[in-house]
Amino acid sequence: MPGVLFEGGSFRPIFSCGVMDALLEENIMFPYCIGVSAGAADAASYISRQKRRNMEIMEKYRNDKRYFGKRNLLKERSPFGINFVFRTIPNEKIPFDLDAFQNYSGKFVITTTDAETGNVHYFQKEDVDREFKTLQATCSLPVIFPPVEINGRKYYDGGLSNPIPIDKLVKDGHRKALIVLTRPKGYVKECTRSDRMVAKAVQYKYPAIAKRVRTRYQRYNQAVQACERLEREGRAIILRPAEPLESFESDVHILSESYQKGYELAKENMDRIRGLF
Repeated sequence: MPGVLFEGGSFRPIFSCGVMDALLEENIMFPYCIGVSAGAADAASYISRQKRRNMEIMEKYRNDKRYFGKRNLLKERSPFGINFVFRTIPNEKIPFDLDAFQNYSGKFVITTTDAETGNVHYFQKEDVDREFKTLQATCSLPVIFPPVEINGRKYYDGGLSNPIPIDKLVKDGHRKALIVLTRPKGYVKECTRSDRMVAKAVQYKYPAIAKRVRTRYQRYNQAVQACERLEREGRAIILRPAEPLESFESDVHILSESYQKGYELAKENMDRIRGLF
């Protein structure tokens, strides 16, 4: 049976949310879903079958200072209002259907990175509760977020160790895949000045994470090549935006347009997607 993979990228996966909602509209539930960073957090609403929930959050809260703003830095060491995003919204504002999520008959994999070792660590849907710490962990980029402690260990964003976990999907026994990326075709990642600054900031406390930050671009580019190789072999369908979207885009209209493009692209490819099964 096929699996579906969702790349991260802060607000870029709003494109992927359009894909998810098109799948829900067509009643297509993959028996295996793996995500990384915001791709995993957003995919939780696909697993719980809550169509348009992710877009509703963006529409209502993207420019709410409780969600994202400088004042959060003092209390939570992040521009994101961590408790508001991961506790208040899903438990009070736009409720997440945890029961439906846990009743999903397939396997949901959340990609994170162990802060001490720098190794990839995978959580399952069974590890998700009302605290949503596993979903917080997969989104926790160094400097932007503090690491998240779960069962006595600390974790960072899964994109540091496995930015596009196609290898995990294949290893788990799924020969075919729908792969939803958030960068346009031809994008090649580089080690940026920002990456070097982040690595320097965490070097003393988390040297393994600093190394992962500096070399992330290599793993990313290799993973994209692996995805494209599977597509050439007829074993994968890759859906990705035609135009770039800023990771921290604040214009809700632009975010909505990206969502709609993801939705429409999935609809255009629905027969091919069904053919994966």
